[in-house]
Amino acid sequence: MKNVKDFLLRFTGNYKIIFTIYVIVAAGTALINYLSGPQSYNNYLLYKYVFVHTLEQKNLFLQYPDIFFDSNHYGVFFSALIAPFAILQDGVGMIVWNIANTIIFLFALYKLPFSDKKKSFFAWLCLQEFITASLYYQFNVALTGLLVLSAIYIYEKKEVKSVTAIVILFFVKIYGVVGLTQFPFIKNKLKFVISGLVVAGICFVIPMIYSSPVFVFQSYYDWFHSLVDKNTENQILGNRQDISLMGVFRRISGDASISNLAFLAFGMPLFAAPYIRIRQYQYYSFRLMILASSLLFLVLFSSSSESPTYIIAVTGVMIWFFLQKERTPFLIGLLVFVIIFTCFSTSDLFPKFIKKNYIIKYSLKAVPCIIIWFKVIYELLTRDFKNDYNF
Repeated sequence: MKNVKDFLLRFTGNYKIIFTIYVIVAAGTALINYLSGPQSYNNYLLYKYVFVHTLEQKNLFLQYPDIFFDSNHYGVFFSALIAPFAILQDGVGMIVWNIANTIIFLFALYKLPFSDKKKSFFAWLCLQEFITASLYYQFNVALTGLLVLSAIYIYEKKEVKSVTAIVILFFVKIYGVVGLTQFPFIKNKLKFVISGLVVAGICFVIPMIYSSPVFVFQSYYDWFHSLVDKNTENQILGNRQDISLMGVFRRISGDASISNLAFLAFGMPLFAAPYIRIRQYQYYSFRLMILASSLLFLVLFSSSSESPTYIIAVTGVMIWFFLQKERTPFLIGLLVFVIIFTCFSTSDLFPKFIKKNYIIKYSLKAVPCIIIWFKVIYELLTRDFKNDYNF
């Protein structure tokens, strides 16, 4: 029995093993979906045709039901990111796309200042959310990695790399703006700003090379209106969007008209409050806790949040958990609450009746992360991070 226990500890504590499992899962889910037919890889087709339609200079935000269902909400710059995969045969492109997203995410985990054993457990605890995102070819996997890297590069005083990650995300999904929550911790702010403007100019121009300036300008105009329309659509009760703080209240109350602004009015000041603790800025653990708060806030205060988006929030939860000096039964209980009711609530672990009539209907997947976010804010406001964590 002792030998089995030792083997399990070595197996689960080796980050190289779990990282390899991630890559296998990424390739495997892509292959299975491809073999199941186009209805199983709709998201990939939607992504692919951002590039194809940019080449053809067709509106990127209309629906094309003969090719895919749903509509695109990524910026025209995304066409440059998906291009190397879109030119490949679909099956190959899907597999390579999933693996590329996974590598970015894993590289970000590797860069976190935790021990190798903690990185391993971190990855194991994120695995279920990763599988959910990977099944849908979600860019959210790479997005999470780039947000984490943008913060890590600031701590390493690599301003150009940090702002590049942020700008790329902003031009793809707007979410990149969350990377600016680390701005107060930047040593060379002028270098960061100038580099950001240069990278933004490059990102803006690149799609013009294989389309036209007129098309790119029109695409950004269309993109803005598509995002406004999407926000309205997300607030419809009963759909699979709006798994957010607002969504929980809207669905429990049965009132879809409750505005996001009502929640942002208290959420934004609460999120910003820890920044008054300027003396804590010097401590790495404080800045990482801000990162955890940012990743959670991004998901919990967005009506666009859906189940595959939670790879972002769960990564924030894990950063918070591994920053704890003492993992008390209460904190472990909160983590288990997240694993069961966030990570596995939309899996086969829960009966279909419960998923449909409770988990999805009331956006309950968000609840554990909401509780954790308030706990993170409390710690940011009250905890002394001096010598808090030995990196």
